Amino acid sequence: MAQVGSGEVAKLAVLFERHHRALFRYFVSLNRNRELSEDLVQDVFFRMLRYRTSYDPNQSFTAWMYQIARNANVDQAQKRRAEVVGIEDFNARRPERVNSAPGPEESAAKLQDLDLQKRALDRLPQDKRELLVLSRFQDMKYEDIAAVLGCEVGTVKVRVFRAMRTLEQIYFTLAGEKTA
Repeated sequence: MAQVGSGEVAKLAVLFERHHRALFRYFVSLNRNRELSEDLVQDVFFRMLRYRTSYDPNQSFTAWMYQIARNANVDQAQKRRAEVVGIEDFNARRPERVNSAPGPEESAAKLQDLDLQKRALDRLPQDKRELLVLSRFQDMKYEDIAAVLGCEVGTVKVRVFRAMRTLEQIYFTLAGEKTA
């Protein structure tokens, strides 16, 4: 990014290749809309180009990129506030790569569990879902998340812990509804 900031804008293509999939997963995890997520990824790279001189090579590139991504997501949410966004199955019932094929009962149980996990994540408040997406699905370090959110690392740790507890409560509530 330092090279892009100094005028070698063609180097942005290298950054795109390295980071567009992670950004796409981040947006899909938050919005559950593939087309919107693709648009947001494009928007992030346009913004990176536009604000290239604001990048500080002494800071984490990942944190800077996700701060831009977060801002793009917030801006898009404000634009579509009155719109109903369809929920797509991000996990898309991907087949598990296992040496032996599971039986129909095991497959059904896994699909139900994935569905339950997805529904629980969907019911989390946006701020808690974003924290879990960044820390668990994007594998960001707490230091980088703190830079993105503009808070202390300890605050991030506490918020992630609380988000996990809330997710667990929602999950078990949903699981209890299924068995009742």
